[in-house]
Amino acid sequence: MRRRPNFLAGLGSLVWLAVVGLPLYVLLAATLQTRSDYAAAGPLGLPKHLTLQNYIDDLSGGFGQYFLNTLIVTVSVVAIVLLVVPPLSYAIVRSRGRTTTAVFRLFLLGLAIPAQAVIVPMFYVISKAGLYDNLIGVILPTAAFSLPVCALILTGTMRDITSELYEAMAMDGAAPWRVFLQLVLPLSKGGLSTITVFSALQAWNGFLFPLVLTQSNETKVVTLGLYDFQTQYGINVPGLLAAVVLSMIPILLVYLFARRALVQGLMGVGGK
Repeated sequence: MRRRPNFLAGLGSLVWLAVVGLPLYVLLAATLQTRSDYAAAGPLGLPKHLTLQNYIDDLSGGFGQYFLNTLIVTVSVVAIVLLVVPPLSYAIVRSRGRTTTAVFRLFLLGLAIPAQAVIVPMFYVISKAGLYDNLIGVILPTAAFSLPVCALILTGTMRDITSELYEAMAMDGAAPWRVFLQLVLPLSKGGLSTITVFSALQAWNGFLFPLVLTQSNETKVVTLGLYDFQTQYGINVPGLLAAVVLSMIPILLVYLFARRALVQGLMGVGGK
């Protein structure tokens, strides 16, 4: 039996396309115009003369340094998370000791502590350690606040690995580290992709720690650099939106390459 076209669903799809596409058009169109053309045509106007000068000015100006600083912070945070969380989650899943359970509960306690509540003592500790206005002083607290969620996600993923696989590896005489490297990590790709994307997002979009723990242009990151486009005489909207597009590209690429594993990892958060 031939089904009738669902015109209501089609109309809804067009509405949703307009809701998603219009802001995207406004964003991209503004970046390809000069300030004068944008002021004359408005945000919904068609670009008369396309130009990439906004992107060139952003990269050749201070925003290029902010972009590099943010990239360093993000890669470092992701590296710390991937070094700490997988063995920790493996120990939590496989160990039944009280110490391991207490450590896991301590990590879960970190989920209830917002960064805003500890920013003053964090500033004091970072200053006393000589890391103020240093990228390391931003990397360490950002990684620390990413660890609880990442540990929870990867623990749920590793709990989905059946005990029969562990027993098979044990019968082959595999040591715990061999089980971890040859069994657990390959079967936890979804969870690893999830914590990679999550920690990268936390670092790339971080605002509070860079705002409080840095002050010079040499250590400024993207989220703070966007303020440079606002002056006492107005806002350079095309330049600002071009900077926003540039700041979106790395995280968008990470998500595109890891989206399938990301969804699988989120499905395994609850564990068995």
